[in-house]
Amino acid sequence: MPFASNCSLCCAAPTASYRRPRLLPNSWNNSKAISPFPRLSENAKFNVSLLAVSHTSWRVKNRAISMALVRDTLGQREDVASSSSILHNCGVQVRWNSVLDRSIPDPPTAVFLHGILGCRKNWGTFAKRMAKEFPTWQFLLVDLRCHGDSTSINKIGPHTVASAALDVLKLVRELRITPRVLVGHSFGGKVVLSMVDQAAKPLARPVRIWVLDATPGKVRAGGDGENHPAELISLLSTLPKEVSSKRDIVKVLTQQGFSNDVAQWVVTNLRPTSSFGSQSSGFSWVFDLRGIAEMYQSYEETNLWKIVEDVPQGVHMNFLKAERSLHRWALEDLQRIHAAEELASEEGGGVEMHVLEDAGHWVHADNPDGLFRILSSSFW
Repeated sequence: MPFASNCSLCCAAPTASYRRPRLLPNSWNNSKAISPFPRLSENAKFNVSLLAVSHTSWRVKNRAISMALVRDTLGQREDVASSSSILHNCGVQVRWNSVLDRSIPDPPTAVFLHGILGCRKNWGTFAKRMAKEFPTWQFLLVDLRCHGDSTSINKIGPHTVASAALDVLKLVRELRITPRVLVGHSFGGKVVLSMVDQAAKPLARPVRIWVLDATPGKVRAGGDGENHPAELISLLSTLPKEVSSKRDIVKVLTQQGFSNDVAQWVVTNLRPTSSFGSQSSGFSWVFDLRGIAEMYQSYEETNLWKIVEDVPQGVHMNFLKAERSLHRWALEDLQRIHAAEELASEEGGGVEMHVLEDAGHWVHADNPDGLFRILSSSFW
């Protein structure tokens, strides 16, 4: 499908032609000959449109892994397994969408990372749409440490942008894949930048980085009437770990000045609980709020401008600003990114700035069509 950019501030620097480097760095190791996936059982079937769930487990390097494989074929039943996937030693859980055509030994992979207080499910609908449009690609959705199902996995601090990035680097190395596209929203945007910073150089193949509504450096709080993540985390820390009603939490948050949209988004982190022998049920939080507070502090303190202003060979960085972002972009940020465009290496490196019209900070919810059009340029 044709790609149409709705970027009013995007510089028209052409995309550089890429060449595959000869050396494969150990931190992004890839194997084309060996597939880590098992044969799927007869009962591991589901209709993609219903997103039913079944499980499969096996051993890799003496570590238990439960993966999710999804063939994105509309209206058909395929041999697939879908699960909340666990890679214990990496401290994260993932949702794995993969083509099952073994004639493609090394299908291109895209990794999607959520923001603070989010989870991999934030990207579920959008990634499924991408998989339908680009069926030869596979999509890896990750619950970062202290978030979603990864909260149940023991983690070693400190909980920082760098440690979250290292988790994902270990994950893709263990899965023997080499991501071609890394997409990170908000906090996840700094995580993908940190992944590039920590990975060996040059990268194993050309890779496109998408940083969605986040700057490489200073985090600026929103203005009056806008939502403040640090204040939200602080308020959540005063609430009970178990609550009887999501509606009560929404009411508390809106009374404290947070928008109804943010309140409704926050309560997606509540999971039903029930007492033994009792028909009454409540909800409990699935995140590690203390760890998340530490992660957000790291997000505010982490400065990754150096990797933007000295882009490694084979890396193309894309920054996307939401037109109605709740997080302020200073003029100096925009000027610095545009300056980095001119400094980027001509041999496989590059920096671009994009603007997503009619969208606030939650870009994949506010304008998924516009985001789809912009991101699609990386999947041809």
